[in-house]
Amino acid sequence: MGTAISLDLADDLPAATLRELADDTFAWLHEVDARFSTYRDDSEVCRLDRGELPLADASADLRTVVERCADLWAATDGFFDAYATGRFDPSGYVKGWSAQVASDRLRAAGAANHCLNAGGDVRVRGRSATGEPWRIGVRHPWDPAATCLVLTGTDLAVATSGVYERGHHVVDPRRGVPAQGLRSVTVVGADLGVADAYATAAVAMGAAGIGWLDRLPDHRHAVVTDDARLLTSRTLPLTD
Repeated sequence: MGTAISLDLADDLPAATLRELADDTFAWLHEVDARFSTYRDDSEVCRLDRGELPLADASADLRTVVERCADLWAATDGFFDAYATGRFDPSGYVKGWSAQVASDRLRAAGAANHCLNAGGDVRVRGRSATGEPWRIGVRHPWDPAATCLVLTGTDLAVATSGVYERGHHVVDPRRGVPAQGLRSVTVVGADLGVADAYATAAVAMGAAGIGWLDRLPDHRHAVVTDDARLLTSRTLPLTD
């Protein structure tokens, strides 16, 4: 998916079981990459976008993603728009969704304590190998070697959308131009796909995204503005 993915399995399970769980997780993520990549001409997403693959003939996963992107478009007043760039690109949902599915599968397989990090979209469950809650560093938007805050918890979906690596690449779908105002948006919730989409939508809204995030039920956030202000929810699970 064009990003680094890491998996930390903290359960006391046989080494062969841990290896199998890890292999299954990465096999799923490679499957997602093959199906949803916007860079591979033979992917389902590209074939659907070119009109070569009718939606009715697409995989169940692709049909699910198309439906959820439509729901998220409505939930964000159109600011999460998989067609914002002029072609179908569900990447702002798929990365978080695929990691959430992987985490759900790990828990169902008996790996109740794990951390899956898909390029900054992080799903943690249970506790780390030390027995402590997981600590999740959020990258500093101007210093790649530093964090701007650290979150802690035992059941968190943490998604960050920012402009510090690819510039202002998130498009404001209403104006058709790159969004300005927010350097980084982190959303914390229960579902990583939804958190990923909400973070992308907030970046697309620009400064107005701050008020929108404040009104979101069951989600918390941290925002870094283009002028270097850090704004957070009062109940954000920060470390001491």
